[in-house]
Amino acid sequence: MRSKGPRVRLTPQMDGGGHERGMRSGTLNVTGTSTSARRAKIAGDEMLEENRRLRELRDKLEAGIFERLDEVYLNGHPTERLPGNLNVSFAYVEGESLLMGISDIAVSSGSACTSATLEPSYVIRALGTDEELAHSSIRFGLGRFNTEEEVDYVTDRVSKEVKRLREMSPLYEMAKEGIDLKSVQWKAA
Repeated sequence: MRSKGPRVRLTPQMDGGGHERGMRSGTLNVTGTSTSARRAKIAGDEMLEENRRLRELRDKLEAGIFERLDEVYLNGHPTERLPGNLNVSFAYVEGESLLMGISDIAVSSGSACTSATLEPSYVIRALGTDEELAHSSIRFGLGRFNTEEEVDYVTDRVSKEVKRLREMSPLYEMAKEGIDLKSVQWKAA
């Protein structure tokens, strides 16, 4: 608050105790303020290195999944994306079925915006992904405490579960036989 040239007069936002020269009631949260400042300093000091580490983990997860499985599609830009985010679609696999099969892994189908619905992510659809493939999208989020061992575990579990689900899928079998599924005339039972 300036007291000279030109002086600024402020009106308190809350009435009460008269702290801070009558401008604010209550005592400042010194612990919270100093903790926030410390967290900001740590983030500033470690952000570049942490982003590099997360990008490496994400790329390892992506490479592992793409090496083990066919018909996997990256949702989003190949390089210009968050370092700890991987969103992929698994053709011929329903996203919700995959989620149930890997329930020990914290992942989501679609975007955070639509995680409470069964609708495919409008974000994935806006990227040009067709509705069937959008229904098979899974979002992996990596954070500060994730390890390479966890990435290896997730790669293994997801690959096994996708293969298991595809073994039960007549559509996957038909596609592998070269049948154009879009040209099939389906009859109602």
